[in-house]
Amino acid sequence: MVAKRLSEIRERVSAAAGRVGRRPSEVTLVAVSKGHPADAILEAYDAGQRDFGENRAAELAAKAPGLPQDIRWHFIGSLQTRQAKIARPHTHLLHSLDRVRLANSWVTEEGAPPVLLQVNVAGETQKHGAEPAQVEELLAHADEIGLACRGLMVIPPFAATPEDSRKWFAILSEIRDGLLATHPHLTDLSMGMTDDFEVAIEEGATIIRVGRAIFEASGDPTTID
Repeated sequence: MVAKRLSEIRERVSAAAGRVGRRPSEVTLVAVSKGHPADAILEAYDAGQRDFGENRAAELAAKAPGLPQDIRWHFIGSLQTRQAKIARPHTHLLHSLDRVRLANSWVTEEGAPPVLLQVNVAGETQKHGAEPAQVEELLAHADEIGLACRGLMVIPPFAATPEDSRKWFAILSEIRDGLLATHPHLTDLSMGMTDDFEVAIEEGATIIRVGRAIFEASGDPTTID
């Protein structure tokens, strides 16, 4: 069933990209595997999936060593500074950099995996993410300490319909576009989940994070898949 659902998601990705003149290859599908066992991940892996998302450092550290080493693990949840050393060795891309202290904890003398800056575009007090006005300052600090930032990430407010999320994706895209002249390396936009990834693709997403539509509900109340 996982393979079948993956195939269906890929078809929807292709259709959404085609509607706005984009190539499906421009969009990376991250299968959000948080809360799911190794056999489910391996079923997706056998269907050709290589990018997977986790949101807890301990769970990622427990899973990764026993699974194929060519998996690209994306850390997509809020990360405490003390957990950085647990998640970092297994992470291909950190989606949730949102403050200077985390940037400092993520970097080591040997370097660190690249990051995306999480932006709280709606100013929701219950959500993590830098305010839009803080993005340039955080980017400057990342550059100063040698941390590669590849783009921006957003988790929009709860929406009754996918279309209701469009404005938040458009805002993130506008923020990124406004920074490209001085930060040309900001090529990625991580936005869109199970309920709204097609709208996100239409607004320029290069990375989508899809969990429930691939693995079924995990019972985790966080809204990052």
